[in-house]
Amino acid sequence: MEAKTIRFLYSQRCKEIRAQLVEQLKCLDQQCELRVQLLQDLQDFFRKKAEIEVDYSRNLEKLAERFLTKTRSTKDHLLKKEHSILSPVNCWNLLLLQVKRESRDHATLSDLYLNNIIPRFAQISEDSGRLFKKSKEVGVQLQEDLMKVLNELYTVMKTYHMYNTDSMNAESKLKDAEKQEEKQMGRSDRQTPRSPDTLSSIKTDEKPVRRSSVKKIEKMKEKRQAKYTENKLKAIKARNEYLLALEATNSCVFKYYIHDLSDIIDCCDLGYHASLHRALRTYLSAEQNVETSKHSGMETLEGAAESLEANGDKQKLMETYNNVFCPPARFDFQSHMGDTRGVVCAQQPLESELLQRCQQLQSRLSTLKIENEEVKKTMEATLSTIQDMVTVEDYDVSECFHHSNSMESVKSTFSESYLSKPSLAKRRANQQETEQFYFTKLKEFLEGRSLITKLEAKHDLIDKTMGESQKSDCCLASGRRNSALRKQESGEVIPLMVESCIRFISRHGLQHEGIFRVSGSQVEVNDIKNAFERGEDPLAGDQNDHDMDSIAGVLKLYFRGLDHALFPKEVFHDIISCV
Repeated sequence: MEAKTIRFLYSQRCKEIRAQLVEQLKCLDQQCELRVQLLQDLQDFFRKKAEIEVDYSRNLEKLAERFLTKTRSTKDHLLKKEHSILSPVNCWNLLLLQVKRESRDHATLSDLYLNNIIPRFAQISEDSGRLFKKSKEVGVQLQEDLMKVLNELYTVMKTYHMYNTDSMNAESKLKDAEKQEEKQMGRSDRQTPRSPDTLSSIKTDEKPVRRSSVKKIEKMKEKRQAKYTENKLKAIKARNEYLLALEATNSCVFKYYIHDLSDIIDCCDLGYHASLHRALRTYLSAEQNVETSKHSGMETLEGAAESLEANGDKQKLMETYNNVFCPPARFDFQSHMGDTRGVVCAQQPLESELLQRCQQLQSRLSTLKIENEEVKKTMEATLSTIQDMVTVEDYDVSECFHHSNSMESVKSTFSESYLSKPSLAKRRANQQETEQFYFTKLKEFLEGRSLITKLEAKHDLIDKTMGESQKSDCCLASGRRNSALRKQESGEVIPLMVESCIRFISRHGLQHEGIFRVSGSQVEVNDIKNAFERGEDPLAGDQNDHDMDSIAGVLKLYFRGLDHALFPKEVFHDIISCV
């Protein structure tokens, strides 16, 4: 494949990745808008509910119908679509159903709605917007770093193409010099004198000329030989740099899509679900103390509130927008004008240089890992502090329902205590300061992890190359024998991932309800998939300590990634009819 074609295809892939990165930010912005809209709806809902609490029976029914049947804009339709998968939206739907069952007039509820629950949602909306903004800044920085790595790979690939072209040109010139030398030698052999006088004349006049011409050709050949050797060495070095950069780029891309995106979404959700949980628990505490006849419906909503969970919503979000968050295919070595050797060359005179570079990378990695581990500990401690701040159990309002002589006493018991404490401003200031410190450490940790990933990929490739250079012949012969035996037994090579997953499901999952329909944990699916790609079998043995839905997810992910469908479209209906 020509260099221009290779670089054009690479540029196209980079454009596709860049477009995907832009879509990721748009997706996060959309989630922020949907979340703000959801919180605004919740605030409007409780404000209206407080106003019509006096005419509880008829007006509450109107309120529920108003929110269930009102015509929404395009964003509202998107929000409804997200309701089917996100836990906060599920709580919102159950809340509307619960409202239909409500028919009472209670002044305490009106006071709690106006002075407790609505301010909570307003605070959640403010916090969510702030965290989304900071998370987006981190995401933009990571995307810029990723594109920088891709651009570096393009530069290294371009350099490799240039040196390889120079090497091929030098080789061509060397062959031309060799042909000229052969032609000159053949011409000298064919010259024969016709007479003694002619012989004497040739010896006297042409012999020095032939010697001079031969020497010039030999000298030119030596120069071109040296030039070819020099250019060939440069081409090999450039190819090594290209392969190292290729491995580092693939590792960085994998790290970004598998780890960084997950961390960014975690930052977007930081405290959101916990705060929403607190607000809903406040509402539940109030409702549960009004009337025991409502316990059936309220328990359903309580279960939904307890199911508020950031990781689950993150997984649903990534599955819904799978085409945006799934990592792209690995970058493979593109052969250039006949150079098909897609491995790092560890032969002399490059062996000592690679060995020294491997040692330098190992030393640098040791230092970076220690430093990054310290940053990670600080970051995790800060995150724990933030989680303690947002998970404080302040949603119990049972004190509001103690017998009192007047409404003023009820009003002052809790609703004022939550927002009127002098320490509230200080608490929020401490929370924001802690968040700022956490994001600083998070950014430092992610940048360090990116550098470690990049250097570790280069180190591992060099280390693997140095080890394989000593036993390549033995391993190659053994691999061919094993492959031949396996093909004789089964007729085709079955991937270890498929064989192991099917074996595990056959042993433990035939009675599992919802298999291949219920999605498993995305984190566990990625861990199992990565283990198989490393040549390991995490499902070996008789242990049943893996989630069956995650195992099925690994198998589905593999078949979904095949270039050609397992069952062609033309026979699909026949297979379904047989089932």
